[in-house]
Amino acid sequence: MDYLIRRNDLRDCQWTEGAVAELGEGMARLRVEAFALTANNVTYASFGEAMKYWDFFPAADPAYGRVPVWGFATVIESTTPGVEVGARVYGYLPISDTFDVKPARVGKESFMDGAEHRKGLAPIYNTYIVTAADPTYDAAFEAQQMLFRPLFTTGWMIDDCLMETGDAVPETVVISSASSKTALALAHCLKLRGGVDAVALTSPGNVDFVKSTGLYARTQTYDQVDTMHARGLTAFVDFLGRPALTADVHNAFRDRLVRSLVIGVTDWEGNRAPIQLPDPQPEFFFVPTYAAERAKVLGPDVLNQKLGSALMSFYRASAAFVTPQSDSGMEAIDAAWHDTVNGKVSPKTGLVLAF
Repeated sequence: MDYLIRRNDLRDCQWTEGAVAELGEGMARLRVEAFALTANNVTYASFGEAMKYWDFFPAADPAYGRVPVWGFATVIESTTPGVEVGARVYGYLPISDTFDVKPARVGKESFMDGAEHRKGLAPIYNTYIVTAADPTYDAAFEAQQMLFRPLFTTGWMIDDCLMETGDAVPETVVISSASSKTALALAHCLKLRGGVDAVALTSPGNVDFVKSTGLYARTQTYDQVDTMHARGLTAFVDFLGRPALTADVHNAFRDRLVRSLVIGVTDWEGNRAPIQLPDPQPEFFFVPTYAAERAKVLGPDVLNQKLGSALMSFYRASAAFVTPQSDSGMEAIDAAWHDTVNGKVSPKTGLVLAF
């Protein structure tokens, strides 16, 4: 079964019976076990055309797509040496009960999907990590891994970009949509680093939750931007995607803003018409590109060690403020998608779903 979402209307969804053909040579069939749903997946759908997220798992009808999710799957058939039946992997999945991959670069730790339609897409999304050989896998934190691992990677990379690679190092980082999981990951990294204030911007209904995490130096609502203050040079990290707010932040910190990064669009239905801004102009931050560049500088082993250590610390910390909730079945998956699209999921909740 495949869960199809109309590309130009994220609320128009349907389950369809996918065709299951005989497995060809050099292929593997994976059964999806469990995956997470967050606002990040809505961003994948919102940017599906521009960033080619729909291209990872194309649907037969081009008006529809299969939105990518992160989770666990098990190899149930394989005609590829080194990819064994029963192997459990973590990676980028469709919302489908099964899907086929063409394993390439097969190793003990991982393999990539070398299918033709994925060859031009970012390698970070095409890699499947074998849990038995993954040093950051912990069975006690499977829910946290599904919910946070890709989002934490984004947060860690943003922290690294702001604090390690910019010409001017900010002393304050203002973060919109501060209750979102990627924003929490960034705030955690900044707190670990020390010497920098993370300032939260959020909606009134999320103020108490954001404060309860203990990750931010200050928490303010979107209508309080004009009264905000910051210590020293300031950066803005935007997960909301609301141009009017971006303009307010740029104007409020006109004399001290040194970086402005655009990450996501949690306000995916809002007016995104561009507004003229004082410098610095916003930069779109794309994790796969940045990660590839940092791996060249640091070396992949050093990069993975740094990221893995921080990730494990966040799994433990996140247990204090996010409670994963599990459900299963097609009706539950459909309901969870609509709740996520409609912004009805509490930031305290992590949705983990299974077939």
